[in-house]
Amino acid sequence: MDTLTPSQRHKNMSAIHSTATKPEIRVRKWLWQRGFRYRLNVKSVPGKPDVVLRKYRTAVFVNGCFWHGHENCKKFRVPKTRTEFWSEKISRNRRRDAKNQEILTANGWQVIVIWECELDSDFEKTMRKTEHLLNQNLLRIFKNG
Repeated sequence: MDTLTPSQRHKNMSAIHSTATKPEIRVRKWLWQRGFRYRLNVKSVPGKPDVVLRKYRTAVFVNGCFWHGHENCKKFRVPKTRTEFWSEKISRNRRRDAKNQEILTANGWQVIVIWECELDSDFEKTMRKTEHLLNQNLLRIFKNG
């Protein structure tokens, strides 16, 4: 049984945003400070990635561990109420994520997924790894013409 009234639950859920989340803003600020220029939530790119770096032909998704069902993560667990609803919702999110990544890869894009827990546990290490992947992508683009 839900401990909140419907209006309280509505207020809580309406406060959850799909864009410009705190983890996403941290990633964007870090990239910008290091000279990476990007576009946000580009509709023409499959999956509407959080960050699109066209020069690097790379799409960056900053995933919340709960909403995207991050396996073996302390931030992800299926709620005890409405378990079937939440399990199906998270499964749909995972299937959609996998489909979008497959489409992007097939079209020559590199995909970087950054999990919310990675940013919490070791932000600098995660971002240095991301920077390394971006630079590898740029070298691959120049090498292949």
